[in-house]
Amino acid sequence: MKLMLQTTAVLLFALISFTAISQDAKNEPKEEKVKTGWNFGGLPVVSFDSDLGFQYGALLNLFNYGDGSMYPDFKHNLYLEWSRFTKGSGINRIFFDSKAIIPGIRFTTDLSYLTDRMYDFFGYNGYESVYNSHWANSDDPEYLSRAFYKYDRKLFRFAIDLQGKLPFENFGWAAGVWLLNYNVGTVDVDKLNEGKTDDLLPNIPSLYEHYMNWGLITPEEANGSFVSYVKAGVVYDTRDNEPNPNSGMWTEAVFTYAPSFMGIGSNYQHMKFTLTHRQYFTLFPERLTFAYRLGYQGTVFGDVPFYLQPNITTLILRGSTSEGLGGGKSLRGVIRNRVIGDGVAWGNLELRWKFVKFQFIGQNFYLSLNGFVDGGQVITPVKVNTSNVDWASYDWQTPDRNLSRDDIFGTDKESLHLSYGAGLRVVMNRNFIIAIDHGRPFDKRDGASGTYIGLNFLF
Repeated sequence: MKLMLQTTAVLLFALISFTAISQDAKNEPKEEKVKTGWNFGGLPVVSFDSDLGFQYGALLNLFNYGDGSMYPDFKHNLYLEWSRFTKGSGINRIFFDSKAIIPGIRFTTDLSYLTDRMYDFFGYNGYESVYNSHWANSDDPEYLSRAFYKYDRKLFRFAIDLQGKLPFENFGWAAGVWLLNYNVGTVDVDKLNEGKTDDLLPNIPSLYEHYMNWGLITPEEANGSFVSYVKAGVVYDTRDNEPNPNSGMWTEAVFTYAPSFMGIGSNYQHMKFTLTHRQYFTLFPERLTFAYRLGYQGTVFGDVPFYLQPNITTLILRGSTSEGLGGGKSLRGVIRNRVIGDGVAWGNLELRWKFVKFQFIGQNFYLSLNGFVDGGQVITPVKVNTSNVDWASYDWQTPDRNLSRDDIFGTDKESLHLSYGAGLRVVMNRNFIIAIDHGRPFDKRDGASGTYIGLNFLF
């Protein structure tokens, strides 16, 4: 049985905040203090997973407001995160975002090394691939393995993105280069079983291994590779503020090209196009906002290796990854990477209520509640051809279990994946935002629920 315990300073932060509210709520909010120079917020990272072990580490977010004349906008944003699970998974990340280091240019860079011993893989095309939750539940009579829908992924990432203004009001250009190195393989069951005396992971093939056996994952892509992305696009932005807008629009149209001569090889040279539109409406000034996001990403040409299909292109990373559909950055409550295709579309509807503002420890705070509905679907499926597989004699290597093709692919057609939920934001100086979201899918084929603790509003 999998045990997950999330203990972070979010709880302490919220407790302190509500204590401050008890005194400030009786009075009119004080005038917001203009911040200058460097200001920072941080969180410890502590959790436990019965397979991955204990997680420990910390994150730190620093903002420089200069002389305060541009507050709440910032000059520089530096984000540092270091966390580890004792059995090998972890996040090592340095992110820097500056609107002042290059005059007239927004400069963003990211250097990360991300290791995930149990990265999610459910196949392609959403509901056309069966997700059997019983197989991943060790208390269930149908249990196979908690690692059945997993593989081991290590990702090194170095990215530089630039944005500047075009000679048209509110329009800008965007360009970037991303260098990615994927190291992919089977889950190291022996490593994850170290130190355990019960509830051991069985050593059976995962879905990832079956896909390799069936030729759906080719030998050229099976272990990952070095990938270079070149990005170019146009941005339209009329937001009244960046971290949590009350009004305006923010739209990006970006082409992302992976040339064969820069690492990926001729078989997987490809181009993606991503269009993301966000809009914000003030329902009650400085208190209640309605926000929505619509997105589309599709393959313009070429074949995309399986380990790159979850990537969702974005100009500024608001977390350690931008992947999905499914998970805390796209469809909250839907299991991570549940909706993977050659072309995907998604949408998010969200009400945001700033229900209290106050000052504490010399900083400006507000608390915000949000309710949301998320949805997404595969628009262009990945071609899945298993006509060469001899299913009658295929060895599933699963003792005492008779599995068939229908257990993996089934007969369901892809359709809209929907989830709903609510969240809390604790916001300091409008930019450092502690985020807690809990989502649930409408359909059990998308999992049971998801709780996410991190930073920033979703969009």
